[in-house]
Amino acid sequence: MKHLLATLSLAALALTSAAQTTPRSWTADNGNGTFTNPLFYDEFSDPDILRVGDDYYLAGTTMHSVPGLVILHSKDLVNWENVSYCFDRYDFPEDRFSLKNKQEIYGQGIWAPAIRHHNGMFYVYSNVNGKGLQCYMSKDIRGPWKHVNMQGNIYDLSVLFDDDGKIYAIHKYGNVYCTELKPDMSGPVEGTERLIIPDGRGVGEGHHMYKINGWYYLISTDYSPNGRTLCSRAKNIWGPYETRVITADETYGYHAAPRTQVRGRIMPDGTEFRLNNADKDATACENAHQGGIVSTPDGQWWALLMQDFHSIGRTVCLMPITWTDGWPMIGLEGNLGRAPRTWFKPSTGAQVQPHAPYERSDDFNGKQLGRIWQWNHNPDDTKWNLKGGKLRLQAMPAEQLMWARNTLTQRVIGPQSVTTVELDARSLADGDVAGLGNINVPCSWIGLVKDGKQLTLRCFEQLTNDTVDTPVNLKDGRIWLRMNGDFDNDQAQYAYSTDGIHFQTLGRMMPLSYQLITFQGSRHALFAFNVKGKQGGTAIFDNFTVEETKADRSANIPYGKKFRIINLATGKPATALAHGVLYDAAPQAKGNNETFQLEDLGGGKVALRLLDGRYVKVMGMGLPGDVSFTQQKEEAEPFLWQDYLDQQFMLLSLRNHLYLGKSPTTGSPYGVDVKGPDPARRNGAVFRWEEIQ
Repeated sequence: MKHLLATLSLAALALTSAAQTTPRSWTADNGNGTFTNPLFYDEFSDPDILRVGDDYYLAGTTMHSVPGLVILHSKDLVNWENVSYCFDRYDFPEDRFSLKNKQEIYGQGIWAPAIRHHNGMFYVYSNVNGKGLQCYMSKDIRGPWKHVNMQGNIYDLSVLFDDDGKIYAIHKYGNVYCTELKPDMSGPVEGTERLIIPDGRGVGEGHHMYKINGWYYLISTDYSPNGRTLCSRAKNIWGPYETRVITADETYGYHAAPRTQVRGRIMPDGTEFRLNNADKDATACENAHQGGIVSTPDGQWWALLMQDFHSIGRTVCLMPITWTDGWPMIGLEGNLGRAPRTWFKPSTGAQVQPHAPYERSDDFNGKQLGRIWQWNHNPDDTKWNLKGGKLRLQAMPAEQLMWARNTLTQRVIGPQSVTTVELDARSLADGDVAGLGNINVPCSWIGLVKDGKQLTLRCFEQLTNDTVDTPVNLKDGRIWLRMNGDFDNDQAQYAYSTDGIHFQTLGRMMPLSYQLITFQGSRHALFAFNVKGKQGGTAIFDNFTVEETKADRSANIPYGKKFRIINLATGKPATALAHGVLYDAAPQAKGNNETFQLEDLGGGKVALRLLDGRYVKVMGMGLPGDVSFTQQKEEAEPFLWQDYLDQQFMLLSLRNHLYLGKSPTTGSPYGVDVKGPDPARRNGAVFRWEEIQ
């Protein structure tokens, strides 16, 4: 399902205040020939990319959620739409795939897919824990898909259809193996597994194999001692391979989220949880890592790598590739290994209006659920339906939310969003609990609890095993439940309304985490379960809405404004010294030498101008002290504005592909010599603009 945003004028697409429409959902496309990462501000893990002609396909991990193995389609690598899932439900009989009898596959299921196309057939390969290698085949990317259980101990794999007709799987962690696959996909060819890269070479997991100009290139990711992406290459599929790091430390200025600490796996209420304090200065494994590479028809190369974006989970970023001495280095000439958050769109030739990949809101008037929805494990299809424009969930026995069957989920969307749903409680039975929750570890929810004939509104937080109850009087049995999520800052709060207009908060502002127990970020959940061990009544949901409060970025760049540039590392505004360099001013300074304006150079490019008409100019290589000034517009340094939201930004020089910045410790003046932001955004290259009236 694709939601097309309203047409934006060129001025609006240059992110000026002349926007005629307001985007309702995050789209990376700025409309002026540039894009801003992440491609989606919601979770999309383990991306693998494929081009067939002028069409691009992206497959991603879905873990325990169904439908499973999501596939997106694009014409320009920036705007995407969901076109398929490989399966509607797990076709394995064990209870754990259906959340029966306290059996589960949280953090397992199906993950790290490889998508390929050969002789008119699409293939998606992936591992299922305890079941081995799975293959899904279809002549049409939209399906239907044929499922073959290939078995074998092959996981975290890439697949290569070689020129000689043989098919190879490259797989495992540390010790990297290559195994030949049978052409009918019935399984591995016995006796062909060979070690091609031994442990100790710094090569990790998440493999993506390509054959380019006679060379075998293996893109992989390692996490020890921190995250980085590597490329190994050889002239023969069996090696020997040499390896280089192709990107490291690219966090886009996002530090690690708090991580959940828990003993054991998913436990009933009462489990002791703890959220650690994230080191905001550490790159850790939050940087851009696992993903694939692809070329455009005219020979450009791009990487689509995932990156941890706080409690949202893992998102996808689009990064240019520069081939250097036969190696596909992430980044640009002069700044290899790093990549801009905002850059020029790939040269695919496609003319695509900016749009989001999903419609997140749902009035449940359709005959089917929207593609954004996924069930938490296999559902019991006899216990839910869409009827009369409503979603109806029948409560089944469960002790708590994480054991509740038929919980319907969708990924949260950042950086901030407000999610609301209407719940009709008139068909609830004794012992039923129903509402809006966050499927995460720890989980939380707001909902109605029915005990006998008494209804109570409850906010539950598993982190503290705490409940906050309040009596409610529902005149017509309806209540509106809401979650206000600030996912960049890892926090959320619940609210409710009895009239759909006036909302009151319930419970505290809760901390959120990213965790490696379910291997997923936060997820909205519509649920109904019965805590008295019996089949319960029915929860009736309607009008699920998601409002993205920061989807419209048209005012983020201060065109037409006078503003100061405050360095986040020092807290001081930038000033033009009489000596002719850019330096720090006193924190309160607001004179002409600290007042800037933007000159729009078109296509997302800007020049920085002082109030007296002088332009910022970079002399020489951009070393500290090279930032000077000129009266001539044609001598102005062309920058590409890097939007970091909340009036934060960076300035990327289009001459040397480095960033304007100033060391917060050395006392040196400004230069254009910084490779990128650090995780805490305090290395002197990230700024905040402050309007001067």
